Formats: sequence, C-alpha cells, structure tokens
Amino acid sequence: MLNLTLDGYGRVCSGWSRRDIMRVGSLGPLGLTLADLFRMESAQAAPARRDKNCILLMLIGAPPQHETWDPKPDQPADIRGPYSAIETNVKGVRISEILPQTAKHADKYAILRSMGHSNAADHETGHQVIHTGHFFPNGLDFPHMGAVMSYVKGDRNNLPANVTLPTLINNTGTSKPKGQDCGYLGKQYNPFVLNADPSKADFKPADLEPHPATKLNPVRVNRRQNLRSLVDQSMATLDRDRDMAAFSASYQKAFSLIGSPKLKEAFDMGQEPDKVRDRYGRTTFGQSCLLARRLIERGVRFVDVNMYDTVFGILCWDCHADGGSLFTKVSELKDKVAPIFDQAYSALLEDLTQRGLYEDTVVCAFGEFGRSPRMNERGGRDHWPQCWSVALGGGGIRGGQVVGSSDATGSYPNERPIDPPMLAATVFQALGIDPHNTELPGPVGRPMPLIDREVPVLRELL
Repeated sequence: MLNLTLDGYGRVCSGWSRRDIMRVGSLGPLGLTLADLFRMESAQAAPARRDKNCILLMLIGAPPQHETWDPKPDQPADIRGPYSAIETNVKGVRISEILPQTAKHADKYAILRSMGHSNAADHETGHQVIHTGHFFPNGLDFPHMGAVMSYVKGDRNNLPANVTLPTLINNTGTSKPKGQDCGYLGKQYNPFVLNADPSKADFKPADLEPHPATKLNPVRVNRRQNLRSLVDQSMATLDRDRDMAAFSASYQKAFSLIGSPKLKEAFDMGQEPDKVRDRYGRTTFGQSCLLARRLIERGVRFVDVNMYDTVFGILCWDCHADGGSLFTKVSELKDKVAPIFDQAYSALLEDLTQRGLYEDTVVCAFGEFGRSPRMNERGGRDHWPQCWSVALGGGGIRGGQVVGSSDATGSYPNERPIDPPMLAATVFQALGIDPHNTELPGPVGRPMPLIDREVPVLRELL
C-alpha cells in the first residue's frame, strides 16, 4: 500500500509495496510522472473543504510605513511626517489618519510591522520576492503565486485560475523581471491580463473577441482548431520539448477564452448597482477591486490588482519628491493617493464580508518595500527595504492584531522580524497549499520546492 501523509497539497511517501512499484511503472505509457500520481491521489484523498481564493492588492511604488500602517507620532517631524495617528476599531491599534475608512475595519486584517530584507533596494527586486516568495538568483525566474495556484488547483467554472487587473506593471526603473508571470512553470500558467480600464464608460476587456477584420464563422473556427490539433499531434512525434508542449497548452487556453460567455459576464460591470460602484470609487483601482470581487465570486482563484503600472510622471506611493518624474511629496499622499486605496480597500473588505466570501478569500495589501525613516530635504521618503508594513486578512487569517514591531523610528524590525519568503509561505498555507511539501516542475524537469523548508509560516496568523 502507498501511504500518503496529506497536509494541504503536500506529499510524503512511507513504504512501498510490489503493487505500488507496478503502478508507478505503468505511468510512462500514459505520459504521467510519479509527481502526477501524487497530485491525483492527494486530490482524491484530501478531506472535503471549501476552496480558498486570493486577491493581492499591489500598492505599486511602496507606501511609507509611517504614513500608513506604522505611524510614529512621538518622533520629531522629519521622522513622524505630516500626519497624525488615529484609533482603529481594535483597541490599542492605531494607523495613519490618511486611512480613516480602513481604520474602521482593523478587526478584519492583521498588520505585519516588521517586514524587511537586505537585498537590492529597487522596485523590481521587491516585486520579485513579494509576488513569488523568492529573490531571483542567476537568471532563474520563479512563478507568481497566482501561477502556482493555477498549477496546483487548476481552472474552475471554465474561467482562468489566475487574472491580473487592470494590466501588468510596466516601467518602474530597470528591466529586471518583476515576478508577474509563470516563471519556469510554463506559459499555460501565465495570468489572463485584462489590459483595459474598468472605470471607463466604454470599458471592454481586450482579447475576448476576434478582431472584426478577421472574424470567422464558427465552422471555420472549428476547422482551424482541428487543423492545429493535427499539426500539434504530428509535431509531438518529432519534438518532445517541454516548451513546445507548454506553448501549445497556452495557445489552447487562450483560444478557449475568446468569446467565453462566462468571462464576458464576469467582466460586465453594468450588472453592478451604481451605489456599489460608487462605494469602491470610480477610479481605475477602485473598479479593479470591484471587478476582482466579481471574478472571485464566479470561480477565479487568484486576482492580482496593480494600483499603478508605473511610478513615473504620476502621483503615487513612490514619494521621492525629486522635482522630476518622481515628484510626489509625502504631504500629497492625503489628497489623492491614499484616498483611492482607502475607499477601495475598505469597500472590498465590506463587500466580501457581506457576501460571505471573506472567510474563503485571502486579501493582501502589499507594497514592495518601505520608505526611509527620515524624510529627505525635499519632503519625500526614499527606498528602504530594511523595514516596512503590510496588511493581510480573510481566508481564515486572524485579523484584529499586529504582528511584529519596528524600532522607535521605523528604521528596522524590533520584534518578530519577518522576511518576504515567510510572508509567501503564510499566504500559501492560508490558501491550502503546503509551502514546504509541495514541489513544482522546475527547469529540465527538476523538482523545485515551493518554499524552502527552513522558511517558517507565521502561525499566529493561522
């Protein structure tokens, strides 16, 4: 008998019988591997439970910890900044006054105030490790958390498992990868990217309809698909390359989305009452958060919402106040940047709770690093990965608490230091994916651990 100790989607073998060996030996002709067998048996044997989903709000540009989750009201002005701290609905927990609606829901999320790492202080490095739980060594790209969800749990309700709204992150300073895609997993696990603004009156998702100039009738579409399948089958006898197989799977997946009535219905923002849309805010980020709820509600497993696609030439969290393309001052965050997040985030928490979705949906509000504890002479704060804060709730996460603390000036972690891999391990655990006993098919078929075993999960959150 093949004994499996099941914890989430992890697999541990103990004891092999002759029957087991014969079963494994029979996998080859079916095109299956031992890992495939473990995945199928794990799925069959796992106790019935409600699936968990995730909405990741990426606050591109990196919010300063002092002006959001970790105010320092007793420090001098050049450290505390221009804003006061306010009480939340959890006794003893205070956040910045520029997040008044978020303060009313502190019982729903946990604040982690001791995030930090000692790697490069650029946006791209921060995006890599926040999206994947890994820094990218030697050119190896790791898969986004949503791609992992897609691989482990698959699509649901004929909708893509992994969606990015409203678009991918573009220029944040360097050409390094940002951890937004499938990495080494294969292109079929890339996210479906909306590439449209749901706040616009003429909002229409890109790529869901054939181009009018090339629109074919269903019979011709079916013939073309069949012809491609025949070509793929013929090529398979000549080329066993994994990338070719991944490309084919990616093509078929993309083709199936064109004209998908389920996906078009999910993107139909006209179904939402005006008061609901107004509650989220008629901004790109606000309507993207509402759209994320609609997608989760209908079966999408992971939605990544990027608050911005760049940091240049706009008011955003990247508050260097450099007088050039990064002109945002800390004093300007209260007028536009923070209210957009505050309104949308609080609306999302309320909406998910009222619809009974919050217990099944992990909601992350992450920046890619922190901001310098002392303001610069221009009224801004510069990059500071040594210490920052994030918020995490839903999906069984224990809200209403603060985990870890920073020192008196918000410069370095003080109690319970947390690094991004620990954060990723905790998110995966909350999603029902064992971070330490789940392996992914890496380059050249080499098994890759989802998260290194020595990286602990934050048990106080689960």
